[in-house]
Amino acid sequence: MRKLEEVLQDWEAVIGLEVHAELTTLKSKMFCGCKLEFGVEPNTHTCPVCLGMPGALPVPNKAAIESIVLAGLATNCDIEKHSMFYRKNYTYPDMTKNFQTTQGPVAFCMRGHLGLAVDGTAAKERITATALEADAVDGNATRTDTGYVAQVGITRIHMEEDAGKMNHVGGAQGRIAGATHSLVDYNRCGTPLIELVTEPDLRTPEEARLFMQKLRQIYLALNISNCSMEEGSLRCDGNVSLRRRGAKQLGVKTELKNMNSFKNLHDGLAFEICRQAEVLEEGGQIYQETRHWDPTSKRTIVMRVKETADDYRLFPDPDLAPCNLSDGFIESVRAKLPELPDQKAARFEREFALSAYDARHLVEHRETARFFEACMALAGGDAAALAKPMANLVINDITAYLNAREGTALDETPLTPERALALVKLTAEDAISSKQAKEVFAAVLDEDKDPSAIVAERGMEQVSDTSAIESVVDAVLAANPDKVEQYRGGKTGLVGFFVGQCMKEMRGQGNPKVINELVAKKLG
Repeated sequence: MRKLEEVLQDWEAVIGLEVHAELTTLKSKMFCGCKLEFGVEPNTHTCPVCLGMPGALPVPNKAAIESIVLAGLATNCDIEKHSMFYRKNYTYPDMTKNFQTTQGPVAFCMRGHLGLAVDGTAAKERITATALEADAVDGNATRTDTGYVAQVGITRIHMEEDAGKMNHVGGAQGRIAGATHSLVDYNRCGTPLIELVTEPDLRTPEEARLFMQKLRQIYLALNISNCSMEEGSLRCDGNVSLRRRGAKQLGVKTELKNMNSFKNLHDGLAFEICRQAEVLEEGGQIYQETRHWDPTSKRTIVMRVKETADDYRLFPDPDLAPCNLSDGFIESVRAKLPELPDQKAARFEREFALSAYDARHLVEHRETARFFEACMALAGGDAAALAKPMANLVINDITAYLNAREGTALDETPLTPERALALVKLTAEDAISSKQAKEVFAAVLDEDKDPSAIVAERGMEQVSDTSAIESVVDAVLAANPDKVEQYRGGKTGLVGFFVGQCMKEMRGQGNPKVINELVAKKLG
């Protein structure tokens, strides 16, 4: 099987996502008063309504409708004032009533869009050699200095109730294959769930991953879901097909079901793209089917032939009246919109003169964005000068530290905004070098001490006195006359040697900037 980068030279992947998010911040289920709570004893949060008992009548959760309207406004959707709930029929055991209450052709939120910035290594999947010289990467993406921005259409965001949870005992990773028996927990049944469906505008697995990450940031900012992929409150189905580059007609798509991590979404789509390319290049046929990504064997496996709308026999739910949202209701929800990640990034660019790249990566996580803002508030009048080095510390060092310790919250570490600001100031004032700053950063987290105390204890104060450094430079040059002659003969790369020798003589405490300037002056 060919590698992804090779396949994408010849084939264009067409990807659409269906992202499901449980509204976990609500207190009760979608159509009944049962409590929403994760991890409790199975089948303890159920009632006749969510179990679909005869004669039990559902009542819509107003707070859930407010949440989906918030999601629609945050993703530039049109909010439909008039919509209905439908019954989606299927015969799986995770819904006792054998149908799921969902929305029909018209959902609460329709026709939205999000701009997706892709840069760095992530951009390489889409930008081919032939596209590098063009201003446009392709139809829905435009080039930027660091990558490109793709416009991703959102078909709809609709409301539905979640199904129960199946536990297949004896199967690998809880899967039905190889299981001896199955158990079902109906606690999750009836949980308010919103499903966002994109247009087929994504072209690479990286774009799919980044889109889902961006959507998670938005939902967290709105405080409508905890978006825990580990707990299953954020899940994604990926639809993917291939067509030859330059072709307009869509290929036959397959669906990857219930991707429960960003890595699984990327890896599953990448494998499926390569698998489809191999089948097509060998003259085979792609079938519309639902497949499962197995992260252990790193391949997709057929689950079932994909159902169509006819299979679900959708019809309006006779127990639920049509939903009519007033202008006043929609505007009251709009007034609750917080500052969204893109807006925060734009403000960081404007207020602190940060690049778009830095601003965007600062807001990728709420805690790092809050931490950066707290540091800038402490900086006061020095904020403009310290913003860039502080952004570097947050984006590079702090993020790497947290990523290496999954589950650790920044506010649980010894690194406070006060200590981070003190560390950045020490470097900005040339009290320590950038290399020493990394050592101090690690020590703050390991020893729970202030940066100034660590610098004093370890004798790390950087020497910036010109006269003191000049004597060392003179001594190094005098000790290496052959190298000085080689430098003046055109071997200018030797400047690094001289600086290194000076730093060695000063036990790493000399200011590299001053040393460089003096070496260049005396050799010139």
